[in-house]
Amino acid sequence: MQKLAFQAYPMITKSSENKRYIFDPIRKKFVILTPEEWVRQHVVHYLLDDKKAPKSWINVEKQFTLAGLQKRFDVIVFSADGSVQVLVECKAPNVSITQNTFDQIARYNMNFNAQYMMITNGLNHYYCSFDYVNQQYHFCEDLPMLNPN
Repeated sequence: MQKLAFQAYPMITKSSENKRYIFDPIRKKFVILTPEEWVRQHVVHYLLDDKKAPKSWINVEKQFTLAGLQKRFDVIVFSADGSVQVLVECKAPNVSITQNTFDQIARYNMNFNAQYMMITNGLNHYYCSFDYVNQQYHFCEDLPMLNPN
């Protein structure tokens, strides 16, 4: 798989029936290793290892309903009170991050009211917070530490 703009994390992979799989520590199972999944697993390790998010606060690839349609988010980090700290949208490395990507995460965030959002294709990362009072996005250099202490 392609080298990404994350540090090297220990990933567990395997091959079976001519398919590659990667272990997801949140879902606690092997999933098919696609380019987008490669990015998603780097994000999970970034949140766990670098940002110190507790494993129990993270959800990966869960379905939700938006305007009557079934959608699926990539990664969410909750806080101790159950509010959403971070909503993450992952794209494969060959997918450019465009205004459509920002519009997608903004639509998804109407459901979650996340404190922070992250968009990445593994090569480029964008972070922002949303000021709900003034209805404005503010881009940040990085996410804050997410640990409960």
